[in-house]
Amino acid sequence: MTRTDTPPAWDERTQLATFLDYVRATARAKCEGVSPEDAVKAPLPGSPLMTLSGVVNHLRWVEYWWFQVVFLGEEDEGPWTDEDPDREMRIAVDMPPADVLAEYEEQCARYRELVAEHDLDATAKRPIRDGRHVDLRWVILHLIEETARHNGHLDIIRELVDGETGA
Repeated sequence: MTRTDTPPAWDERTQLATFLDYVRATARAKCEGVSPEDAVKAPLPGSPLMTLSGVVNHLRWVEYWWFQVVFLGEEDEGPWTDEDPDREMRIAVDMPPADVLAEYEEQCARYRELVAEHDLDATAKRPIRDGRHVDLRWVILHLIEETARHNGHLDIIRELVDGETGA
């Protein structure tokens, strides 16, 4: 998939889907060519969970949470627990980085279909913290924001672990 933020059409759905795919592709690009050893290094002393693999696995599970648990109303089967709410980041260091990226891409493909099949005004089955039920449009916008923010983290981590910049 070519990484672009310019949609092939100017309707709202296409623009939102294009931007979500763009930030997803940017996350993957930040990890291209990194060694398995560097993918699990945590170079920020105050943030031991901030590894390339950990952040990408977090993005995978964040999409799961918002699309499957909140929007579709499915049972939460994520890796986190009350005792370890950041477990998705912790377990990623024990996974081959290629598997982390492959699982993220599989989730992204599944959610591309979900977005294509539902109206942007469709309401989430579960409420957010304040009790309101967001629509699919809000979920997509939130995921664009969250993924873009974590792309900045990936950029910093990558430069610290092996000196690579850009992408």
